[in-house]
Amino acid sequence: MNEKQARSSSEDRVWHQLEADEVVAHLQTNDDDGLSDDEARRRLERFGPNELTGSAGRSAIRKFIEQFNQPLIYILLIAGVVTLLLREWIDAGVILGVALLNAIIGFVQEAKAEGAIAALARSVTTEATVIRDGEKHRIPSSRLVPGDLVRLGSGDRVPADMRLTWVRNLRVSEASLTGESVPVEKLNRPLAADTPLADRTNMVYAGSYATMGQALGIVVATGDATETGRISGLLEESADLSTPLSIKFRRFSRILLYAILVLAAVAFAVGIAYGDPWVDVFKAAVALAVSAIPEGLPAVVTITLAIGVSRMARRNAIIRSLPAVETLGSTTVICSDKTGTLTRNEMTVQSIYAGGRTFRVSGSGYAPEGEIRTADGQTQQEPDTALRQCLLAGLLCNDTRVHLHEGAYTVTGDPTEAALITAAGKAGLDHRAETHANRRLDTIPFESEQQYMATLHQAGDTRLILVKGSLERLLERCDRMLDAEGNSVDLPREDIEREADAMAARGLRVLALAQKVADPGLDDIAHQHIDGGLVFLGLQGMLDPPRDEAIAAVRSCRSAGIVVKMITGDHAVTAAAIAGMLGLQKGSDRAYTGREIEAMPRDELARAVHESNVFARVAPEQKLRLVEALRAGGEIVAMTGDGVNDAPALKQADIGVAMGQTGTEVAKEASDMILTDDNFASIEGAVEQGRTVYRNLRKAISFILPVNGGESLTILVAVLIGAALPILPVQILWINLLSSVALTIPLAFEPTPPDVMNHPPRNPREALLSGAVLRRTLVLSLMNWMVTFGMFEYVLTTTDNIDVARTMAVQTLVIAEVYYLLSISSLIPATLRRLRGKEAPLATAPLMGIAVVFVLQSLFSQAAIANTLFHTVPLTVTQLSLCLLAASPVILAAGLLRRFDPIR
Repeated sequence: MNEKQARSSSEDRVWHQLEADEVVAHLQTNDDDGLSDDEARRRLERFGPNELTGSAGRSAIRKFIEQFNQPLIYILLIAGVVTLLLREWIDAGVILGVALLNAIIGFVQEAKAEGAIAALARSVTTEATVIRDGEKHRIPSSRLVPGDLVRLGSGDRVPADMRLTWVRNLRVSEASLTGESVPVEKLNRPLAADTPLADRTNMVYAGSYATMGQALGIVVATGDATETGRISGLLEESADLSTPLSIKFRRFSRILLYAILVLAAVAFAVGIAYGDPWVDVFKAAVALAVSAIPEGLPAVVTITLAIGVSRMARRNAIIRSLPAVETLGSTTVICSDKTGTLTRNEMTVQSIYAGGRTFRVSGSGYAPEGEIRTADGQTQQEPDTALRQCLLAGLLCNDTRVHLHEGAYTVTGDPTEAALITAAGKAGLDHRAETHANRRLDTIPFESEQQYMATLHQAGDTRLILVKGSLERLLERCDRMLDAEGNSVDLPREDIEREADAMAARGLRVLALAQKVADPGLDDIAHQHIDGGLVFLGLQGMLDPPRDEAIAAVRSCRSAGIVVKMITGDHAVTAAAIAGMLGLQKGSDRAYTGREIEAMPRDELARAVHESNVFARVAPEQKLRLVEALRAGGEIVAMTGDGVNDAPALKQADIGVAMGQTGTEVAKEASDMILTDDNFASIEGAVEQGRTVYRNLRKAISFILPVNGGESLTILVAVLIGAALPILPVQILWINLLSSVALTIPLAFEPTPPDVMNHPPRNPREALLSGAVLRRTLVLSLMNWMVTFGMFEYVLTTTDNIDVARTMAVQTLVIAEVYYLLSISSLIPATLRRLRGKEAPLATAPLMGIAVVFVLQSLFSQAAIANTLFHTVPLTVTQLSLCLLAASPVILAAGLLRRFDPIR
């Protein structure tokens, strides 16, 4: 911590005692305009970024030593030590060297995986709304400095320690800091100096989050100087690389350990029974044990998962927990928000109803370019009173800003509010001028439970309340309407509802607007001020068209057996219209509303969630009921969300998906995956990658287990019939650790197959060693044993040279592996598709693996040092050709398995 931070850390103990203007003066800032950009830059250089200093974590030495803490490695270590005691220096050196090399590979892969997860975590940055030079900006929270003026809203994570200067119904959850489970109501009056941390109601602290309301606050401490910084050790989390799949592998390893020990003991007992020297018998038992250990499998699992996470990140899906990679492949239902996820999130007002007349609005996007015309096509050069008041209400009852930056219009805030600003601009209303002429005095922020927002303005000599929100909530509070000339007339409820339905039927999102003249002395508004007596101003209907890529993604999910359900807060008719455009359901299918969901008993809800794909006017807490009902029906559910109240549903879902751009920090922390582009197509892409990862893992398992099975059978049969060992322990280690790994790792890089989304989701309870994997392991283990043992016996009989026989047996087994790799990988099918002129992702990794094995096996038999280490001899071209021919039956067996028992 630098000097400034240290000083701030000591002073922040009394920030809660000071008046707000004293805090402003002390930090040399401004409670209206905030700091200037130049001053903020200077303070960032002095104070450093608003980040906690990371923990040292486990030391590299400890991580390396922990690589030996694996059941199967115990066998290698014991075998190596005993071999060392027998003075078999070379064999012992190779066995212990393999154990060391395995530890190095595991250490490197763990470091890479932890680094990848840390990098992804850093890419999901917390943002804050800061006011600098009088303008609102969204910036990474790491750039905040003491003295910054920060705006908090419902769902925002508090980015630094702050003294509040303005508060509106703010409640903050401080459970992580104080242990208080109930959100705390915040005020802005000074407190006594000895007020405990949990009772400092005029302060908010980094790491807590706002559950409702709004506030402004001055940053008083950042980084390690915050209260959270002092207890950062309680918040540090290490990267957890455990997944359900890796847990299954650990269980599998323990079972395999016991099986290996039993087989080795049997081999030892049989050898002793034959009267063989115990040293030779021990070597045979070691060979059997070593042959059954898939040394490279843990590294392959880690690599495959890491590649999957990396590929998903490139598809705009940030995985926050590795188990999500596996669960994605099993997803059967995706519950998605509509706005911004299935649609473009670029709202444009298309239709307006005001003063009893309907208007059409041209133009798209946020540029104020377009015209407002009557239903008969007449352009409105000057809007009438009702139309102007309707547009003005949308402009002023608004917290969003539309900026022209480098020739493009960008939005800071909500796209719906941006559409209202743009519509007003098309009628000639200037945002800055109208805001100045109608100064805002107070606000009731939008909350999903209330479904409206209200603002209090000083409009000349009048105090005016403006309200915008859902038609259902506003119409029941209105008793009059403004006509075209600005007169207050009776409210035609049926006409308004008919017009709203007509807009919604066209797929438009409908917002109602109203106003009320308030008492001249009113400075603060509350919900009771707008419970009645409102004057209806009109409706604005806006369109957020579906994303083209979302339409394609929904189609892909349907072919994959995944049901997509839209859950939105929009009008039911609007939701159904957009669902029709997306292909989610037919026009005759029913869309349920949140009120209907709330009133349904459990059995009726279970039927509703399966028969309908559209749920409208759904409050965040009702999402939880939908998730629970779907999961109770056996579905694997992915749920999207962005608000504070979405957090329970995100946690309850099998895969919680938060929006990276519009999502609150609370939603992000409750999720398993974050979409950096808020695009439904990215969810479909993540599911596709999840399926690819699992398929590649099964390919790797199906490849490496038959190799070990063939070796084990070769050794076991030799022991049982009292024959010489066809393959020595050091030769087996060479095959398992180098050749097999070099051929298995390419399977982790297999591209997504074209048909991956043409099959139903896999059963998440499916065993790791499924029937298909076990059948492959058995058939190919027998084939590998036949070609290996057959080659050894043939060469030994014809040449009487055991070294030549063993060398050729090893080469035959490795060549059989190469044949199997070509069969199980997508290299040959992709090449054939390309030759036929069809598109197919080309898998080059198998070619690289085969090239590596070719070099390694050439050294294995032809290099003098390898001959000494592994007891091999150089082979002739004729002998190598014989090995190529002898291994060919594996091609037939693997081809039949690929055709009749494929891996999916």
